[in-house]
Amino acid sequence: MTQAVRRTPTSRNPRSFINTVLNSDGKPHPRENTLVAATVVLGLLAIVSSAWSHLHLLSSWSGLVGILTGAWGQFISATTGERFLLIIGLGAAAIGFFLGMAHGGLFGGVIG
Repeated sequence: MTQAVRRTPTSRNPRSFINTVLNSDGKPHPRENTLVAATVVLGLLAIVSSAWSHLHLLSSWSGLVGILTGAWGQFISATTGERFLLIIGLGAAAIGFFLGMAHGGLFGGVIG
């Protein structure tokens, strides 16, 4: 009989939970998981820094890099958990990027 979900012993350790979500096929994916973490962190940085208009350089550049890492992560992702977190990070990075562009852009005030 086939199993829809792999049953693993439940643990209260957050690292084992993240490992179970990201590596749901039972194989380690260090490159893909690194791209997931980078995209989520850059997306959070972009969306939080876009709340202040004078931080437009930080929000626009971190958003742009977050979009690029998220797109590459989507291209090489192996599991559904990775794709789910990549979409969350990509959305946050895109919103932060667009708000940073609206507040002054990538080079606003520095060049020109």
